Amino acid sequence: MTTTTVRQVIETPRRPDRTAPRETRLRALDGLRLVAALMVAAYHYGGRGGEVTTAWGSSPKDQFPTLSGYFAYGCLGVQVFFVISGFVICMSGWGRPLKSFFASRASRLLPAYWVAVVLVTAVFALPMVAFKAVAPSDALVNMTMLQQPLGVDRVLGVCWTLWAEVRFYALFALCVVLPGASRRRVIMFCAGWTLAAAIAQASREPLLDIVLMPEYASFFIGGVGLYLVHRDRRDVYAWGIVAVSFLIGQHYAVRSLWNAADPNAFAHRTTLGIVLVVAFGFLAVTAIALGWLNWANWRWLTVAGALTYPFYLVHEHLGWVVIHGLHIGLGLPSAETFALTVTSMLLLAWLMNRYVEKPLTPKLRSALAKAR
Repeated sequence: MTTTTVRQVIETPRRPDRTAPRETRLRALDGLRLVAALMVAAYHYGGRGGEVTTAWGSSPKDQFPTLSGYFAYGCLGVQVFFVISGFVICMSGWGRPLKSFFASRASRLLPAYWVAVVLVTAVFALPMVAFKAVAPSDALVNMTMLQQPLGVDRVLGVCWTLWAEVRFYALFALCVVLPGASRRRVIMFCAGWTLAAAIAQASREPLLDIVLMPEYASFFIGGVGLYLVHRDRRDVYAWGIVAVSFLIGQHYAVRSLWNAADPNAFAHRTTLGIVLVVAFGFLAVTAIALGWLNWANWRWLTVAGALTYPFYLVHEHLGWVVIHGLHIGLGLPSAETFALTVTSMLLLAWLMNRYVEKPLTPKLRSALAKAR
């Protein structure tokens, strides 16, 4: 090598690796998780009928005549969750062996879930509680997280979303984590799942519908595409994945949640309102992926993210019990009852995170990772 060549090698700056993941902790993503959970809580407390009517003693529309119509859109927090999940699972599964990926997911989901099932079952079994508990045998099946495909009564109303998450984890693990994550493989996974989900919808085959989840696939896929954007904002394929996923996702959201034609519906959502909430979910994760919200780097957002999962698990059913006790039992006004119920569920979530997740999650992860 000549002196000139050596000088050129030394003086020529290295091009930055545009595909390298950013090192900054995405605290805004933690905050968005809690926003999505609070959206769902608002829906369960004031945007729907059913058992929540028993909790309030009358229809939530009577309790919140102005806000109940807006609370009805809170159910779309689930779709926001799915976009976040696609982003996070792709990020956590990149470069990780299958056993480590499985250990991470199982240890993240199971400890708080098991405690939530026990808590709700025990509280609903109390004679002074007005809500019906599931049969003991069904409660035991709920511990497996497979109650929905087995046709068993659910202890936690929100656990249907966990069944969707588990299927996403399985697809991602088999198609991406097992062979080894790479940009090309992730793109093929997104494209293949999008096409397969469309075929499943057209075929109306129950098995394909269960495996490929056409109604929710686009939200997970959109989140995965946004993680590719996070790695390289100039990735045209990644942006294409995100755009197609949004277009398909809003279609399914409108199809399943627009109910203006149903005179018996508790609340009537507009097509525009549904599309706007779905767009909010995609745009919020996009802003995080592009680093536009890196300024939101407050430590309390990490705490908020840690509380989200246990809060999501317990808020619905135990929230009804608290609402009934505060509003019917103590006669507190609706607004105060709503605020105190959310606060109490956040406090319970903190206790579960502090005394269940923090000690048990690392132990379970280590045991699963070390097991042969």
